[in-house]
Amino acid sequence: MENNINNPEIINDIIKINNDRIEGYRKAIDLATNHGLDKLLPTFQNCIEQSNEFIAELTPYVELEGKEPTDSTMLSGKLFRVWMGIKVNITGDDERSLLETCEQGEDAFKSTYQTVLAEGSNELSQHVHSLINTQLSKQLESHNIIKMMRDSKKI
Repeated sequence: MENNINNPEIINDIIKINNDRIEGYRKAIDLATNHGLDKLLPTFQNCIEQSNEFIAELTPYVELEGKEPTDSTMLSGKLFRVWMGIKVNITGDDERSLLETCEQGEDAFKSTYQTVLAEGSNELSQHVHSLINTQLSKQLESHNIIKMMRDSKKI
């Protein structure tokens, strides 16, 4: 029998990592702008838009369980806390170091999604599990773009 009930705490953890990603890329946009790296802005903005889309897709499943979707970030939590440290510590003043930091954030995002898919799947409906898996696939495409951009920069 298929599970039709979703654990809103797990979905809110996914929303939190998306909020973290949005905040991280806002910081990256500020740094890129301050360092004249304007060519990075469209890619960073696309990542923000992607996370906003992911949140919009997940929100109804929290509300269906009678809970409020979070607007907070993962300052603490069992799934993954790395991104907050990364976004606070973005200090590189060159394109490669900024992209490296963004890639680390993408890795944290990926890890959270993978943990939810592996450990929380029995608390999610098949539809939400599939949605999270689809979002992870889309994020991996963004991750690969960031990685390719980083790799194209000389050390």
